[in-house]
Amino acid sequence: MSDAEGAGVLGAGPVPVRRGRPRDAARDRALLAATLAVLAESGYGGLTTAAVAARAGVSTATLYRRWSSKEDLVLAAAAAFTADLEQRPDTGSLEGDLRILLRDKATGLTGENGRLMRALIGEAAHNVTLAEALTGAFMTPVRDRVEEVVRRAVDRGEIAPVEDAGLVADFVIGPMVSRLLLTARPTETADAETIADRLLPFLLRAVGGRG
Repeated sequence: MSDAEGAGVLGAGPVPVRRGRPRDAARDRALLAATLAVLAESGYGGLTTAAVAARAGVSTATLYRRWSSKEDLVLAAAAAFTADLEQRPDTGSLEGDLRILLRDKATGLTGENGRLMRALIGEAAHNVTLAEALTGAFMTPVRDRVEEVVRRAVDRGEIAPVEDAGLVADFVIGPMVSRLLLTARPTETADAETIADRLLPFLLRAVGGRG
């Protein structure tokens, strides 16, 4: 046995393993931002990895070391640019919780997130993998948050138990998509918050709350 082998056996510690160069997070962000830009310009059908790489100023080899296909790249962009709909602090009232939720969702469907959804919503109709990814990125967080908001309101005694909180979430998603994604002109953030506030009384009534 060699001295080096003996040192390893006798407890000198594992021999360090050399690893490759760590991924550059800034380059990842640049590629995902480029993906969004190309999607907005050309749609899913017109997007190519070569166009994304050129927009980001890197080689296609650099892109493929991160994502093995166009679909993987688009799904990564969807996950990276989705609106942050994590649980928020309890405002103390159903109306307050729903107002924040509606405003968050409205602003999340404008700007980069809105451009991404516009580019992908048609493709998702006949691409099961993409549809599932969009559901996970854009719809599931809303449903989870609505369920939490409703549960808190029931615990406070503001409303009676709601049989299907997921259906309430659809009342959030449907009008938002209709007003913010299916319109002819882009919606500014201030306009989006106004739309959210107009929807609030209807959503409150739907769950038996008072405005």
